[in-house]
Amino acid sequence: MSKPLEDRLTRLEELTFFQEERIEKLDAALTAQQTQLDAVERELASARTIIGALRDKLSQQPENTLPPHSMPERW
Repeated sequence: MSKPLEDRLTRLEELTFFQEERIEKLDAALTAQQTQLDAVERELASARTIIGALRDKLSQQPENTLPPHSMPERW
């Protein structure tokens, strides 16, 4: 094999190695982000459930009116 061809092959092998390394790092980062996104989605679902329960409780409460002992006396 000629020297220029051998050098070119070596350079291509180096590029391939670094590209594979970058792809592995990107894959790891993407996997970590997906894990975080899954956790956020679970927390959001939980928060929505709690908010729904609180809305139900609030809708079952009587209207905000003054209790009878706080009403002004009639003259």
